[in-house]
This record gives sequence, structure tokens and C-alpha cells, in this order.
Amino acid sequence: MDNKSWVTKLIIVINVFVFLSWNFLDNQTNVNSWMFRHFLVSWDGLMQGRVWTLITSVFSHNSLIHLFFNMYVLFNFGPIIETVLGTKSFIKFYLMAGLVSSLTHVCVSAFLLEKPGLPALGASGSISGIILIFSLLFPRQILLLFGLIPIRALYGALIFVGLDLWGLIMQSEGGGLPIGHGAHLGGALFGTYYYLKNKSLVRRGLDEARK
Repeated sequence: MDNKSWVTKLIIVINVFVFLSWNFLDNQTNVNSWMFRHFLVSWDGLMQGRVWTLITSVFSHNSLIHLFFNMYVLFNFGPIIETVLGTKSFIKFYLMAGLVSSLTHVCVSAFLLEKPGLPALGASGSISGIILIFSLLFPRQILLLFGLIPIRALYGALIFVGLDLWGLIMQSEGGGLPIGHGAHLGGALFGTYYYLKNKSLVRRGLDEARK
């Protein structure tokens, strides 16, 4: 990560701070209930007026493994996309991808899964958007799927989208894992939309980054 990628670094710091708030302040200040109200997003929460959770939940993790995995992926892919898009555009993209992923989650949970109180948190939606832009910019780049299997970036992204679609179908049938597949798909959809809508600008940013 180079010195120009300060936004990615700041996002990681904020996520770590929120994680610490979840795990180390609750016993002293009863902040856990406050965190629940302000850093989890759900349809019920939105109906109660907590619209800010559409964004705050994107910076929220209460599990170490969840935090580590998301920040590891962000640490590796974030600086590349930040360099290509530029600082201001990257901030807007990251927040919009998070917002869309949160909206997708609440709509899926309320209308498909019929669980309007189902909460979600995590940066996975924004990171899904980053991965999709990366895979469209560098479709032939070899990545390690699950850290083990070498695969081209575009194929890897398609596999993850397929797994999230399958997982969402399983959840709609009453099974599946407690994973925010709707949020992942929302972020991936936004990443694809952003790339296609701004393809010339993104490509120009890539050319300038290579100079």
C-alpha cells in the first residue's frame, strides 16, 4: 500500500475502531445497545428512522474473523482502485457501494426472506463493488481463489457472484448460512454499474496510474 492510498488506510482504521467499540466498551458504558441501534442496519431499523445505519453499518464488524477477512481484501484491492479512480471518486464509490448494499439487504430481508428485523453489518458490500471493478479492469489477472486456487480475476468474481446467488436462493427456502448475500450482490451490482457507466473515465484513470 503506497502513501497515496490514504483513504483506504483511513477506512481500515475506522473499521478497527468500530470493532473495538463493539468488543471492549460494552461492559463499561453499556455501549453495546447503543452500537446495536446505530451500527446495524435492518428494515425495521429504517422504519424506526435510523437511516444513518445504511452507512454506519458498512464500517461495523463485531467478529474478528469478519473484520480480518474484509480488511485483508480491502488492503490488497483498495489501493489499486483508489489510485485508478482518484481520491474523491473513490470515497464516493465506496460510500455508494455500501449504501446500495445496505438497501439491497433490507429489501431482500423484508420482502424475499420475510425477516424485516434481520440485521446486517460489515464492509463486504463495498468490497464486492471494489472486486468487481478490479475484475473488469484486469480480467486476466491471476488471483488465488480462497487463497489456494489460481484463477483469472473475472472468473473468480463471477464465481463469488454465483455463490451469493445460490446462497440467497437457499436462504429464501429456509436454509443457507447467516451471510448477507443480498448485500454482497448489491455491492457487486453497483460495482458493475459504476464501471460500465464510467468506463472511459475509469480506463483513463488506469492509463494515468500506469504512467
